Amino acid sequence: MTGQLRFPDLPGTTRSAENARRAGKVVDMLKPIPLELIQRARDRLDRSVLRTPLLEFNGPAPGGCKIFLKLENLQPIGSFKIRGAGAALALADRGQLARGVYTASAGNMAQGLAFHARRLGIPCTSVVPDHAPKTKLDALRRLGAEVISVPFPRWWQTLEESRFPGLEGLFVHPVSDPLVMAGNATIGLEILEDLPDVDTILVPFGGGGLSCGIASAATALQPGVNVLACEVETAAPLAAAWEAGRPTAIDYRPSFVDGIGGRTVLPEMWPLARRLLRGSIVVSLEETRAALRLLLERNHVLSEGAGAVPLAAALSGRASGKRIVTVVSGGNIDFSALLPILVPEIGA
Repeated sequence: MTGQLRFPDLPGTTRSAENARRAGKVVDMLKPIPLELIQRARDRLDRSVLRTPLLEFNGPAPGGCKIFLKLENLQPIGSFKIRGAGAALALADRGQLARGVYTASAGNMAQGLAFHARRLGIPCTSVVPDHAPKTKLDALRRLGAEVISVPFPRWWQTLEESRFPGLEGLFVHPVSDPLVMAGNATIGLEILEDLPDVDTILVPFGGGGLSCGIASAATALQPGVNVLACEVETAAPLAAAWEAGRPTAIDYRPSFVDGIGGRTVLPEMWPLARRLLRGSIVVSLEETRAALRLLLERNHVLSEGAGAVPLAAALSGRASGKRIVTVVSGGNIDFSALLPILVPEIGA
């Protein structure tokens, strides 16, 4: 993949004037997503995408700080991915859309794409890793998507190559598509509007599309805000990249935290992540389990493992600032994984 991505043109649509201006315009992936593009993404997202609440965490907080929860688990598909998918399809070439859309996703991006594809009346396919949870796969099929399950290395290859043999139509990359990142960045706009004096924003790190999107908004509007990636010990490629000074392969181990992590940082995302993010906080599986329990028991918030990782990072005391926002990125957790976390003796 190159370090630059082009916007699609939209000939013959009601947006043709806007897209004539943008046709051939290049987004430099070494630079933050432009604020103008983020604001346009917000304008394009319709009422099917919620402006989610920002609530104060009801629980212990280290050092007298205040922790806030950005509840993306309340989106119609239970995940923030509905934003990026919606922004990407809103500017897609209509000829490509006629042949359908597809992505490579463990579940949430695929659900976001399937949600919008169903509304547009076009086919949708998702290539998923073979450890994807049944809850997410069932949701995909309910939304009318076709599911292709492959071993994790083959799934990762699809991410790297942005294609899959035999599939036609528009491939929407779940991470490095600038329009997807612009949609994700609308979360940053909402956080800064609702809590202007925020010090730190903690974001799960899967491929970097969410964290770099939010950091792009923060850099444009409040450069003093710290945006940190949050990873789990079994899948922390960003921390490894920071230590090595470049993307490097890690020993990826699947766990109930299924929505983030990978075997390495995507090369095209590394320069942007290194520029925009202030670091990575790596938490243990047990810290994540504890955060997930607190979210449900004290705040009545159902989170998936990835969505609980930022809270685990905040509770660890390793994030600076008096006002810390944690992005609860999704709530699509398989109940078979949830029960042993809530009632440990079940898994004993």
